[in-house]
Amino acid sequence: MTTEAFADAKGSEFAGKVALVTGSSRNIGRAVALSLAAGGAKIAVHARASLDEARSVALEIEGRGGSAEAFLADIGERSQIEAMVAAVLKRFGRIDILVLNAAVREVGPLSETSYEEWRRILAIDLDSAFIFTKACLPSMIEAKGGSIVTFGGANALQGSGNRVHVTAAKHAMVGFTKAAANDLAQHGIRVNMVSPGRIRDDASEVIAEASGRLSQIPLRREGEPEEVAAVVRFLCGPGASYMTGQTVLVNGGLVMP
Repeated sequence: MTTEAFADAKGSEFAGKVALVTGSSRNIGRAVALSLAAGGAKIAVHARASLDEARSVALEIEGRGGSAEAFLADIGERSQIEAMVAAVLKRFGRIDILVLNAAVREVGPLSETSYEEWRRILAIDLDSAFIFTKACLPSMIEAKGGSIVTFGGANALQGSGNRVHVTAAKHAMVGFTKAAANDLAQHGIRVNMVSPGRIRDDASEVIAEASGRLSQIPLRREGEPEEVAAVVRFLCGPGASYMTGQTVLVNGGLVMP
């Protein structure tokens, strides 16, 4: 774990702004939270099950000179999402950046997927984006601007086998991103999508090498969470001020549309 201090937030691109990053207690979400905090944003760190993990990331941010607080919510439940957003607003007073990273990627053939399982996955991977966005909108509209970043996925967007629910949700998220970008542009709110490929997590590097997955990637390696976080930070910042409704692929060349 790196302990390098953040630069003085004063004058940074996100000075005075608040970012809510879902699923930010580990992996890509944690990297995004740290990157936005390094840019001067105050961070609402979210976890679904482990408040201790979220607090660990918040403490890491604070230990490096940033400001953060941990929040717990099951994003498959509307009431928990709305309660968490209200708690973030009470704590920080505003939300300028919403990063919708949290998702589940369960596997199972269509023939064995129940309607209840279908609805559960869509509630987490798709419905939550609508609920989070609606809950954060009043703060962004009042501020006359904001940035929302949704997440796709290379396999899901190609039509990954044994993941009909996840694939459907991620395809729908593309449409949500474009439609929301159109609707919210009048308020100065930009909405873009990041679509990662195979990104290293706690155990994936060994699995990828053993299965030969790396040979399918032109750059011949998995991506790092920090490489995805750098793109999210760019999309949220002033350098992307003329970008909305776009999907940015971060996948080492695995998918080239």
